[in-house]
Amino acid sequence: MLEFQKRGFGTQQLLLSLLFLALWEAGSGQVHYSVPEEAKHGTFVGRIAQDLGLELMELVPRLFRVASKGRGDLLEVNLQNGILFVNSRIDREELCGRSAECSLHLEVVVERPLQVFHVEVEVKDINDNPPVFSLKEQKLLISESKQPDSRFPLEGASDADIGENARLTYSLSQNEFFSLELPTNSKQTNRLSLALKKSLDREKTPEIGLLLTAVDGGKPELTGRVQLYVQVLDTNDNDPEFEQSEYKVSLMENAASETFVIKLNATDRDEGINGEVTYFLLSVKPSGKPLFTIDEKNGEVRVNGTLDYEKTKLYEIEVQATDKGSPPMVGHCTVWVEVLDANDNAPEVTVTSLSLPVPEDTQPGTVIALISVSDRDSGVNGQVICYLTPKVPFKIMSTFKNYYSLVLDSALDRESVANYELVVTAQDLGSPSLSATASVSVEVADVNDNAPTFAQPEYTVFVKENNPPGCHIFTVSARDLDAQENALVSYSLVERRVGERALSSYVSVHAESGKVFALQPLDHEELELLQLQVSARDAGVPPLGSNVTLQVFVLDENDNAPALLPPGAGIGGGGGGAVSQLVSRSVGAGHVVAKVRAVDADSGYNAWLSYELQAAAGGARSPFRVGLYTGEISTTRVLDEADEPRQRLLVLVKDHGEPAQVATATVLLSLVDNGQASKTSLRMSKEATDPKLALVDVNVYLIVAICAVSSLLVLTLLLYTALRCSAPPSEGACAQGKRVLVCSSAVGSWSYSQQRRQRVCSGEGPPKTDLMAFSPSLPPGLDREDGGERQEAGSSYLGQVSSIDSLYVEV
Repeated sequence: MLEFQKRGFGTQQLLLSLLFLALWEAGSGQVHYSVPEEAKHGTFVGRIAQDLGLELMELVPRLFRVASKGRGDLLEVNLQNGILFVNSRIDREELCGRSAECSLHLEVVVERPLQVFHVEVEVKDINDNPPVFSLKEQKLLISESKQPDSRFPLEGASDADIGENARLTYSLSQNEFFSLELPTNSKQTNRLSLALKKSLDREKTPEIGLLLTAVDGGKPELTGRVQLYVQVLDTNDNDPEFEQSEYKVSLMENAASETFVIKLNATDRDEGINGEVTYFLLSVKPSGKPLFTIDEKNGEVRVNGTLDYEKTKLYEIEVQATDKGSPPMVGHCTVWVEVLDANDNAPEVTVTSLSLPVPEDTQPGTVIALISVSDRDSGVNGQVICYLTPKVPFKIMSTFKNYYSLVLDSALDRESVANYELVVTAQDLGSPSLSATASVSVEVADVNDNAPTFAQPEYTVFVKENNPPGCHIFTVSARDLDAQENALVSYSLVERRVGERALSSYVSVHAESGKVFALQPLDHEELELLQLQVSARDAGVPPLGSNVTLQVFVLDENDNAPALLPPGAGIGGGGGGAVSQLVSRSVGAGHVVAKVRAVDADSGYNAWLSYELQAAAGGARSPFRVGLYTGEISTTRVLDEADEPRQRLLVLVKDHGEPAQVATATVLLSLVDNGQASKTSLRMSKEATDPKLALVDVNVYLIVAICAVSSLLVLTLLLYTALRCSAPPSEGACAQGKRVLVCSSAVGSWSYSQQRRQRVCSGEGPPKTDLMAFSPSLPPGLDREDGGERQEAGSSYLGQVSSIDSLYVEV
């Protein structure tokens, strides 16, 4: 209960009733108090902490604070006792004008946890404003011809208070001519009139002075006074008269200047100059004259300023019509201009108490920020709806009238969206609708929820053999969608055994860059494929990781020369001692007389062999040729007696590598007659099975051939001696080969075959210098085998490499 004493009027009077108890409105949680205006500093308002259910000891730790939008620091809370008190002067008229209700809306915020309370403090009016007249004195021009009971409007007083404190009563000083008459109908601004009680006589009383007093209904009463000067005019029998005494007009606020309001028409029944009427604005309440103008001649009222519904909703315009008689006569009317609200004020949005940044694992329903909206318009124009940017994992929830909470609506993923630029829109329901926006930037904090990932689960790497140790062969790169240390990736090798050795002896991985290095030279012939796994781990807690597989193919280099294969036992019947070949002079063109075979330890093009016959010395044309890809030596024409009996052929075996590797094979062919060739066919079969016998028989048949051709004895001896001297010694070793990839023709297919590498040896001693290969076509049995050999040569030309069951000659 508060007591208040005002300006010495009477004794102490009870101005305050009990403050509103801190009652929670149903479903709203709002506390109501009341306090009189002009209350002194420190005046008790209410025990706000107790009424809100808060303990005094937790006010400071929970950061108890009170905010009043646009109201300054009128009220304050003592954090020691939780009492809300008046902090500075409260002027109800300044806060709310003439509004019937005036309240201060407080927002109480406490944290840990965050809570918001709404408190309404009603400001009670006291009678602190006296009635005020707009003019210090009023002059009235009244013709003496006016009849008793004539009435003359007066400008009343205004009181800034409300209710009973603004209810005015008027009194007029004692006089014999006039009485005061109040209007019978209720108006927002009381209009007064002077009523003429008896006729005026200008000659007796040219001027009359009156005192008009206004008293309000407050306690104590306050008064206001104005001096009235009545000037009695000489006869101008008729004064201007308006069609009606009051006019009502509705006008939209923000109407443009010069907007037409109304056209007034006053008529004067006099003639001539006494009937000419001019119009004047006496007063415009409550804002004064500048807002409106009137045309003196035609009576049109127009807007002359800016109308604002939020400031003034109703204007009272006093218009006077004056004739040009002498003295002039006047008529009066009142124009009531009602200002209609236009939706000219956009809502205001305020965002407070941001909880940023937001971890991406925050649970839905968490409050992110508090939002409040307001609109100065009224009615539908002042009703505001609030909404958020669409398609975002947030939503707005209403907590109280025009108060909202920004709440997380669904799970966040920083890797998808790291920052949300939210736009909170407040839109009124006016037409056209106005809106205001507030931007809220919500940063999403990272948590380690993504493992490093590789672009693909497996990579194929091609590395040439014979690489230098420590060379870089590949770089793995894993991407972690997280940020900072959660995205810091390190690499390591997943250890395993490769044969009898550890994988780490072959390759290593740089922990930071992911570069894979070969620690030693790789050999395609030893290791064609090396499979390894690289692990990527991030630095988060707990760390996450993934693996990638590398298939490292060791590419072949042309580092192996072709190796010549010795002749097998399939044709000659013996071992590797058959190094020469007898050729009958009767064979036709295209007859295969021998075959050179070779293999290459490389693969692909590096193992694709071709055969070429080296041109003879002196440019002599040889009657033999070699198959480009088969190695078969065949005749180019029919042999004749002019051909030398001993033919020494050099066959170059080349691969297709870069650069090409070359091997040379020497083939010794002995040309004999058909009879001699038939006799040696049986011995050829034995030589194929017994290398020692083959060498002896070859010498015997050579001697027989020399004796048989006596005419060519000298030539034969010279050729025989030359062949023996020019044949280089050959040596080799027999070893098991491996599977290699060869291509047998330019258009053939690639295939693998099992081949054996052998060295051609002659007996137990060192290799012989001259090697001869007997033609497999002479003996009948061997002729069939020769057919098979030709078939094999054809298939080899199409891409197949057979085993060494045919005759090979290597020198």
